[in-house]
Amino acid sequence: MKKNKIVLQLAMAVLPLMLLTMGCAKFLDRKPLTATLDDLKQGTLEAQSFGLYNTLTSYAGFSTLPWLDFHSIRDDDAQKGSSTTDGKEINTEFETFQYSKDDWAPNTYWNDRYYMINLANKELYYADSLKVSDPASLRNIGEARFFRAYCYFDLVRTYGDVPLINFYYTNAADGIKAKSPVAAIYAQIDEDLNLAAQYLPLNWSVGGTNIYPGRLTRGAANTLWAQTHLFRGDWAQVVSLCNQVIQSQQYSLTTNFPDIWKDGLNGAGKNGPESIFEEQSYVGPNNTPNKGTQWGTSQNVRQGGASNAWNLGWGWNTPTQKLVSAWDSTDPRKSQTILYSGQYDGGPAAGGYGATLPAYSPGTGLDQPYWNKKVYSDPAMRQFTGQIFGSGGADWINHRILRYADVILMLAEASNELGDGATAATNLELIRNRASGNLGPTRTIVKPIPFVDQDQMRAAIKNERRFEFAMEGYRFFDLVRWGDAVKELGSLGYTNRCRYYPIPQQAINLSGGILVQNPEW
Repeated sequence: MKKNKIVLQLAMAVLPLMLLTMGCAKFLDRKPLTATLDDLKQGTLEAQSFGLYNTLTSYAGFSTLPWLDFHSIRDDDAQKGSSTTDGKEINTEFETFQYSKDDWAPNTYWNDRYYMINLANKELYYADSLKVSDPASLRNIGEARFFRAYCYFDLVRTYGDVPLINFYYTNAADGIKAKSPVAAIYAQIDEDLNLAAQYLPLNWSVGGTNIYPGRLTRGAANTLWAQTHLFRGDWAQVVSLCNQVIQSQQYSLTTNFPDIWKDGLNGAGKNGPESIFEEQSYVGPNNTPNKGTQWGTSQNVRQGGASNAWNLGWGWNTPTQKLVSAWDSTDPRKSQTILYSGQYDGGPAAGGYGATLPAYSPGTGLDQPYWNKKVYSDPAMRQFTGQIFGSGGADWINHRILRYADVILMLAEASNELGDGATAATNLELIRNRASGNLGPTRTIVKPIPFVDQDQMRAAIKNERRFEFAMEGYRFFDLVRWGDAVKELGSLGYTNRCRYYPIPQQAINLSGGILVQNPEW
């Protein structure tokens, strides 16, 4: 299995907390700890913020296989894919729910989040030491607060109680902490995102041009905050935060669903109107410079026994037969999300490029019958970057982390739970009409769903989230928060204890017994 180019840290778990002094040196030009802080300028905070973005794009736990394992491959609509021999341990750990307490993917997922938390804590420490109050420095504080909350939201959903490290330290022993309860983790998330929403700008536009594509905004903070309240069932807060994002008038649904995923020449399709937060990747001509991630590479079509023209990536995160069978073929999103071996890719209207894929034939053709079309790489970019040659890849593809469609569907769900069926139906219709190709209320495909009662609308919204966000890593956590995971995943080996992953054993060992395993593991 291809691993991320970042070397796995030796001090893997609680003592990702030992790694805070390593940092992203190429972004930082900081004084040693023995120096005074009086002459440090806002540029130091800016550099540390850039280090947070760099960690997001370059560390495997955020941008490649471990993220896919935890967020997507655990659900019933996605599977590991690739070939039978590549990463075969993932089939056991994440598809049949025989979770591992000590393996590369789970260790990396935990480690990388605490490493980013360390970086955020360090930046906040510097900001506090400098007593900054200028707008640029406050924006940097907002970025650090967002990224810390982003990591803790992943951790609390994945593990439940986890150590709360919200301070900067230089003695590694100070970073060994017992777990804090879920409520305390969410309280920290609320504090962080409240400040992030205050300090981050509405946009980064100067003279009508976005000078920092992909950089965090107030809308990103409020969208993430709404997600955290959605997971807690705090419906009124979800409605309030989603309405703030909508009323900001900074975002809109992309007119054509396939355009959301375009990653063409000169960045065509990236950071579109629906993008609230998007991980940035860039690869230049002939692979120079390469400032990309392996997000797209890890999921593109794997050559198998087919010709080298289909050596596009590692082939992870592929659709299951269950998803294919459950999805009405009259919904255009199906052919815009699923790429079929042995079939025409549908051309531009279906998010394709006019090619016909080799047949599904493990050993002689492609090893999987279906592929994730939301990361299907543009042939023009393959030629431009040269990544089709040699090992293949698609490192230029951005990860769409937060998009406006989620705001609309969160508002629909929360409104329904509060008894406001009319608002729920109105927002559901925004998504369904776009899915149909904007055919309007008299359409015969992806038909409007009027409100009948709360149970009926709840079921409709669940289905809509399933298909709108297929292959994007939403469904596992949705199933858990809805209480549907045992029903939908039980046949694969899921039981209620699988809602939380066990704490990495290396973290427990390094803590000297202070950190204890999750009670059901």
